[in-house]
Amino acid sequence: MLDRGSARARGGSSPDMRTRRYLKSRLVPRDVEAIVDGLRLGHTGSTGSTGYDPWGLNPDTTKMTFTVVRWLYERYFRVVAHGLDNVPASGRVLLVGNHGGQLPLDGVLVSYAVASRGAGARLPRSMIERWFPSVPFLGNWMSSVGGVIGDPKNCAKMLEREEALVVFPEGIRGSGKPYRLRYQLQRFGHGFMHLAMEHDTPIVPVGIVGCEETMPSLGNMRPVARLLGLPYLPLALPAVLPARVVLNFGAPLYFGGEPGSEAEVALRVETVKDAIRDLIDQGIAQRRDLI
Repeated sequence: MLDRGSARARGGSSPDMRTRRYLKSRLVPRDVEAIVDGLRLGHTGSTGSTGYDPWGLNPDTTKMTFTVVRWLYERYFRVVAHGLDNVPASGRVLLVGNHGGQLPLDGVLVSYAVASRGAGARLPRSMIERWFPSVPFLGNWMSSVGGVIGDPKNCAKMLEREEALVVFPEGIRGSGKPYRLRYQLQRFGHGFMHLAMEHDTPIVPVGIVGCEETMPSLGNMRPVARLLGLPYLPLALPAVLPARVVLNFGAPLYFGGEPGSEAEVALRVETVKDAIRDLIDQGIAQRRDLI
C-alpha cells in the first residue's frame, strides 16, 4: 500500500487536494478561474507537490475565495478603484494604506482590485497580524489565499521574490480604533520604510474609504479581549454593513539612499502618511453615499 508521499511522487493526490478540486469544480465560475489562472499562481515552480508555496498560498483555495470576494467587491461593497495603473505589473512593490473597520477587509479588497484589473494583474500578498494564526481555521485560510505574517524576514524574502505586498503600518492601532477616530491615521511603524530603503522598493500609497463604516465600533472591550487572547474586541454590532468602498492608488514614491538617523526615517514615513491623507480626502469627496 502506498503512503501519501509515494502517492504524490507517482502522480497521486491527497484527500485534501481532492476535496479542494471537487469544491472548485462545483463552486468556481469559469471567469473567476480565469482571473486566478491569469495570475499564474503555482506555475513558476514555487508550489510543491501539495500545491502550496512556501508561505501557504494555494491556487485552488484562492479560486474558491475569489468567488466570494468578487461578490463582496462588486455587489456588497460596490468598490470603485482609481489609479490602479500606478501599481507596477511586475517587480517588488509595497502597497501602503490606512487601516480600519475591525476586520481585515481592506487588505482583501486592495488585493482583489489589483488581481482582477485585467492587463498587468498580479496578486499582492497581505501582511497579517501575528495573532491570526492562533484563530482556528482563520490563519490557515488567510495563508492559503496569500496572507503572510508581517515579520520583517518574511517581508524581505517576499520582496527578493519580486512580490507585491500590502502593508498597514498602523497595525491594530488602525483596525481596532473606535468610529469617532475614523480616517484619522494612527501612529505608523517604521519597519515598512526600512524595508523599502534596504530593498530598493517603491511605495504605492493607498487611500481606503468605506471600510471604517463596515463595522463601526464604540470602543474596545479590553477585559474580555484579554480573556479571549485577542488584541482587541470591538463594542459593535456583530454584522458587516454594506458600506460603499473607494480605493485610491497614488503615484509610486521612491526613497533612495540610506538615512543618517531614525529621525530622517520618521520624516520619510510622514511623507507617505501625507500622501495617504490626500488620497483619503479624495475618496471621501468621490463617495456620494455611505451605503
